[in-house]
Amino acid sequence: MAGGGFVDSSAGRQYNGGVTLFVILTCMVGATGGLIFGYDIGISGGVTSMDIFLKRFFPSVYRKASTKAGLESPYCKFDSHLLQFFTSSLYLAALVASFFAAIITKKFGRKMSMFIGGLTFLIGSILNGFAQNVIMLIIGRVFLGIGVGFCNQSVPVYLSEMAPANLRGALNMGFQMATTIGILAANLINYGTAKMNGHLGWRLSLGLAAIPATMVTIGGLILPDSPNSLIDRGQRDEAKRILQKIRGTEDVGEEFQDLVEASETSKSVDNPWKNIMERKNRPQLIMAILIPSFQQLTGINVIMFYAPVLFKTLGFGNEASLMSAVITGGVNVVATIVSILTVDKAGRRVLFLEGGIQMLICQVLIAYFIGKTYGTTGEGAFSTGAANFVLFLICAYVAGFAWSWGPLGWLVPSEIFPLETRPAGQAMTVMFNMIFTFVIGQCFLSMLCVMKFGLFIFFSGFVIIMTLFVYFFLPETKGVPIEEMYAIWKAHWFWGKFIPDEALGSYATNIQISEKA
Repeated sequence: MAGGGFVDSSAGRQYNGGVTLFVILTCMVGATGGLIFGYDIGISGGVTSMDIFLKRFFPSVYRKASTKAGLESPYCKFDSHLLQFFTSSLYLAALVASFFAAIITKKFGRKMSMFIGGLTFLIGSILNGFAQNVIMLIIGRVFLGIGVGFCNQSVPVYLSEMAPANLRGALNMGFQMATTIGILAANLINYGTAKMNGHLGWRLSLGLAAIPATMVTIGGLILPDSPNSLIDRGQRDEAKRILQKIRGTEDVGEEFQDLVEASETSKSVDNPWKNIMERKNRPQLIMAILIPSFQQLTGINVIMFYAPVLFKTLGFGNEASLMSAVITGGVNVVATIVSILTVDKAGRRVLFLEGGIQMLICQVLIAYFIGKTYGTTGEGAFSTGAANFVLFLICAYVAGFAWSWGPLGWLVPSEIFPLETRPAGQAMTVMFNMIFTFVIGQCFLSMLCVMKFGLFIFFSGFVIIMTLFVYFFLPETKGVPIEEMYAIWKAHWFWGKFIPDEALGSYATNIQISEKA
């Protein structure tokens, strides 16, 4: 049996207007919300590999990391719950913040949520840049987490609502593109600041997060809100004006009327959190839980959080470790561009499936070569050729993630919910993403110490499960207008039984539904 039904988007409702320079620029500015997320992912692993940073804030880790071989297993040199909490505390704060962000996003608009996210991230970057002790570092990380929670809640939804259906995938992926640029920028900065004498290096690495934070804050002030959000808050004239501007035509009556009808339906829902639990929303709810959870269970943050630490564990020198992180960051950016160029042509499912297979192969091979070289004791050393090949495998793994589960993990959940449950749905997506990001950030170094090279096999098992899940349960969503998404669930071989005919509303006569056996 194939993966289920699909909606022929070419037969769906086609609105007037096209892609305008205004909507592209608006989405580019909005996507800067991903910069803060990516910058933090890249920067934390770099500073935790700097000896002077470890010596000041985590002296026990510094002593273990500098211990001569034979006295401390290389797998366990960085095993510290406090060091892991320095990384993971941000994601715990983001988890809590996502609930408040859902309320603000719906009541005050997407851009207000972005502004709050940028401002709190700015405060956190200042605190971390001037940190004097671990407590100050953690408090700064909490503010950073609040910023990430608000931006991850609002930006993907904002981009999906602003973009025309036929380019929604590419424009929404601007968020992931900005995230990968943030990671690469952080890796480059870490590589440069690690060569500085004294404490200026790590302070610059942490403090320069203020730059993307300022960009997001300004963006939250100057961007127009999405037509969906404006209509939902009773500003219909302004919503129509913005819709005309982003579509490049005065004739937006049909799309505008659909948005108004969707808004009226959403206002009939007193409690979106209760509504999202209804049977007709079961497919979207499952996707909002499993897709972001699986995104983290790929093991990607083993690489992105702790890349320099991981490379040092594998025997790379400090400078080589940071440069290797730069290389993987560069691959991340290039592969995301590939995804942007193909997602609205090839579709979501093809990228999900190919990326899953590629990641699986790379993880198994990485585990094999590490296990063959280091065994369970951690004793051994890569030859130059073997080290370069493992780096190649890690880059191939990152590429597979970057054109599949990385961007699609945010795109698909942001585009499948009806307006009445969209903020709640995105909050669920952010919540589960942050839960698993926190768990992995908090446990990875300890898991590496216990499971050793088997850790990569552990994550590869989840890659098998999630790839099969996509094949059987995720229908194709490319080109389908957001307000017509119920049709793809009705067409699906499994989810169709959850969707009543009345959920399709007026769209039932406008979309031709096909079924795959």
